[in-house]
Amino acid sequence: MSMQFASLVRGMGGIGLMTVEVFKSIFTTKFQTREFLEQAWFMTSVTLMPAILVSIPFGAVISLEVGNLTGQLGAQSFAGATAVLAVVREAAPIAAALIIAGAAGSAICSDMGARKIREEIDALEVLGIDPVVRLVTPRVLACVFVSVMINGIVIATGIGGGYFFTVMVQGGSAGAFLSSFGALASLPDLYISMVKAALFGFLAAIVGAHNGLRAAGGPSGVGRAVNESVIVAFMLLFVLNSLITAVYFQVVPQDGL
Repeated sequence: MSMQFASLVRGMGGIGLMTVEVFKSIFTTKFQTREFLEQAWFMTSVTLMPAILVSIPFGAVISLEVGNLTGQLGAQSFAGATAVLAVVREAAPIAAALIIAGAAGSAICSDMGARKIREEIDALEVLGIDPVVRLVTPRVLACVFVSVMINGIVIATGIGGGYFFTVMVQGGSAGAFLSSFGALASLPDLYISMVKAALFGFLAAIVGAHNGLRAAGGPSGVGRAVNESVIVAFMLLFVLNSLITAVYFQVVPQDGL
């Protein structure tokens, strides 16, 4: 038990150290434009369609559950607004984070792990090239960019799905949907959603790169590193989401009816 705790502490320390190194390299080294564009395109290609397909049932389930609840409370006119707010504030960032961590984060980890066991990382260090600057930083920035983009797509799809299921399926009023949404929603809701997505993408990339660079023991070691990175990223994302949401509700006053 003590060995597992020590390993966990070392892992968290390594993630923190890599975070500092990435931030330092962003402002002190030349931007790797080509690597950034290649990684952003790859991450978009593997996450765009799953994000769209996931956002549709997310919006449907939230709209149906909220519509049923508000109907029982006699507030059917606010069903659309509450469902859309749930998508914007929570569902969209979480869906984007899970897709990014599961697809992009695992791809980063497997790539770094393969380079590690093939001794490419050691070769870069012998040549005086910092792997964090050359490989990790552009992937982290690409992951942040794609995560924010995916979050926007999930929000748009979720709002469209919420409108469809609230107005078309449940027979709600389109005017009430739009007016109640305007009364309850505010720009800070969109801002915090984008901030969450950016932080989640950053964290998923950092965890994937850190575990990949620590991979050892051949191909099986890379597989273990990928599995561990996905689990750790999911845990940290949910903890971070809870903290951000708690702080947001304390700092930003919520609009009333």
